[in-house]
Amino acid sequence: MTTKPITARALGRATLARQLLLEHSPLSVEEAVDRLVGLQAQEVRPPYLALAARLDGFTPAQLSTALEERRLARLVTMRSTIHLHTAEDCMTLRPLVQPARERELRMFRNGLVGVDLPRLTALTREYVEEEPRTPKQLRELLLKEWPDADPQALTIAARACLPLVQATPRGLWRRSGAVRLTTAEHWLGRPAEETPTADATILRYLGAFGPASVKDFQQWSGLTRTKDAFERLRPRLVTFRDEHGVELFDLPDAPRPDEDVPAPPRLLAEFDNLLLSHADRTRLVRETDRGLNWQVNTVYLTFLIDGMLAGLWTLKETDSGSTLTLAPFRDPTRAQRDELVAEAERTAAVLEAPGPVTVVFGTVRK
Repeated sequence: MTTKPITARALGRATLARQLLLEHSPLSVEEAVDRLVGLQAQEVRPPYLALAARLDGFTPAQLSTALEERRLARLVTMRSTIHLHTAEDCMTLRPLVQPARERELRMFRNGLVGVDLPRLTALTREYVEEEPRTPKQLRELLLKEWPDADPQALTIAARACLPLVQATPRGLWRRSGAVRLTTAEHWLGRPAEETPTADATILRYLGAFGPASVKDFQQWSGLTRTKDAFERLRPRLVTFRDEHGVELFDLPDAPRPDEDVPAPPRLLAEFDNLLLSHADRTRLVRETDRGLNWQVNTVYLTFLIDGMLAGLWTLKETDSGSTLTLAPFRDPTRAQRDELVAEAERTAAVLEAPGPVTVVFGTVRK
């Protein structure tokens, strides 16, 4: 099968189409979270912002209701970070990435000397299924069994050994509570499932982020040694070469729009998977703009213009009104500026920002 060349701009348009960012989608919240194979949820707001950017008619109440009804849940999966997933994916994706969760325990082995991990797993399950526990409560209970262990290492081990979801009201819009943990099986009322192969997840990843390389998938998933899985799937896939000569895989019938298809401005969450799920992010981020959306321990809200990372935004809410500030990396054209303001006003309305809402432009410190 012939491997075709593909430009970074065309890659960007393909990824935007699959990420529901070329036009606002009519999908439901649950359908979108399934299609996107989860959303970053390190903090409460990012899933709401991610869906506001992607869905037509989205309201924060839709996501909160899905969480309360346990159709969606928040737990550690890819890259050892909290993600929002469908109930089905909670039970399948977490077993898939379990080896990566266990590898992270190596960094804490000095704090776990003498700790029997199977017993820690059994005790943690008992404690959190009795009632959802805060990390502090869980840590104090485990310290009774292993008083000489490092407290942080104990809670990390509990999170690594078991799929622990964050019980509501954590994650609810404007009424979120403290993190309280229980097992996915207990919260979702589903039995644990056998660990799936990587093949099905690779296909879903390509559907949400492709075309992509083996390293791209590994960046997104946190898994290693997945080349053999791609080779098994090769007969079912098409391949491309990017501008650096890297082989990219894709689903034959996945959307790959023309590279000049318009890409309207979009306001993204601070931990949007769009910008975190490729080893090579040049399809979406100019080399000159790398690193502008984060500093140590801080990741900023970002926006896209013409399909590329183009600036930062903030929303300040008060009882008397709200101010949404747009700080572009470079001056947009008049048409881009008008479209960006319109999208900012739409985003503020979706997020139920107190009115009146004023959109202003600021600058980025480089």
